[in-house]
Amino acid sequence: MKENPSGCSVEESMRILGGRWRLPLVSCLLDGPKRFNDLRRDVPGISQRMLTLDLRALEDAGLIRRTVYPGSPVKVEYALSEDGERLRPVVEVVKTFGLWLKARDGKL
Repeated sequence: MKENPSGCSVEESMRILGGRWRLPLVSCLLDGPKRFNDLRRDVPGISQRMLTLDLRALEDAGLIRRTVYPGSPVKVEYALSEDGERLRPVVEVVKTFGLWLKARDGKL
C-alpha cells in the first residue's frame, strides 16, 4: 500500500478504508461472518473483481479474517477481526450521517 507522507491520521485511515465499497463491506460483516456470494448480494452494484480486491485489501490490513473450510466445494467465510471490530463505531457514525443527509435532501 502507499505511504502516508503527511502523517495525517485521517489520511492514514482513508488509505485503508477509502474507496466506494470497503466501509459498506465492513458494515455487512458487523452482523457476523459471511460468504463471498452473501457479500455480493448484500452490496448491490459491486463487481466480483472489486469485491475480491477490497476483501484482499481489508484482509491485508488485518481488519477481516478469511477462513477456508475444507470440503467439496471449499467453503470460505469472511469475518471482522478483532481490529476490524474497532470500526463498529465508525460505521455507526457514517450510517447516522447518511440518514441525516437523506432526510435533509428529502430522500427518506
